[in-house]
Amino acid sequence: MMDALGTPQSVLVLGGTSEIALNTVAALPRNRLARVVLAGRPSPALDEAVQKVRSIGVADASSVAFDALTVDSHGAIIDAIFDAGDIDVVVLAFGVLGDQAQSEADPSAAVMVASTNYTGAMSASLHVARRLRMQGHGWLVVISSVAGDRARRSNFVYGSTKAGLDAFAQGLGDAMQGTGAHVLIVRPGFVRTRMTAGLPEAPMTIDPQDVARITVAAMRQGRSLVYAPAQLRYVMGLLKTLPRPVFRKLAERQG
Repeated sequence: MMDALGTPQSVLVLGGTSEIALNTVAALPRNRLARVVLAGRPSPALDEAVQKVRSIGVADASSVAFDALTVDSHGAIIDAIFDAGDIDVVVLAFGVLGDQAQSEADPSAAVMVASTNYTGAMSASLHVARRLRMQGHGWLVVISSVAGDRARRSNFVYGSTKAGLDAFAQGLGDAMQGTGAHVLIVRPGFVRTRMTAGLPEAPMTIDPQDVARITVAAMRQGRSLVYAPAQLRYVMGLLKTLPRPVFRKLAERQG
């Protein structure tokens, strides 16, 4: 339960090794943060993430086995976490970038990206929303991407999954109005993470810590959508108005 000042005391991260999500946990006020659950595929990286959370002073940090692709298990896993105590903030941060060329050559690879980024995320979000409604408070933070604002030739499979997730999250946020629970959509640009390692950096590239600070501030302000960095709102607004031939040429020059 959030304290009298609205400070979160419990967090669930779906995608427990996400650098953005872990930095978001670290950016929350630590004096009241008592419980953090990291849900993800069992791995040494997930174990290390638990230790990182404990190192910032959260004694009750644990991990739970969770697979985005195993949608039939989502309800039971999420129910068990909420049954053990209210969750104030849920950060949905799992996803895969995929390989565009591979996805075009092998449609099953594209389906895997879509199943993880969209179908898995939709399933988990609906189960979380059900529990947030029941408890009458809390935040679902959905990590989206500016790649969903307008798909580019170089990553349109990934971009399409983020566009679908983003639209879904907007509708879910509207559906939760008046319940005491809220949805925040975070649209980062290029972020320096393991997923983007080795890729050429785009303009306005930022670090996971920057996204985390923006996310926590947006929750504090009661916002439903935020870009990271904020200037991308105007950049993407302009790009969405460009005629397709112009946008295509611009995207080709940027790689």
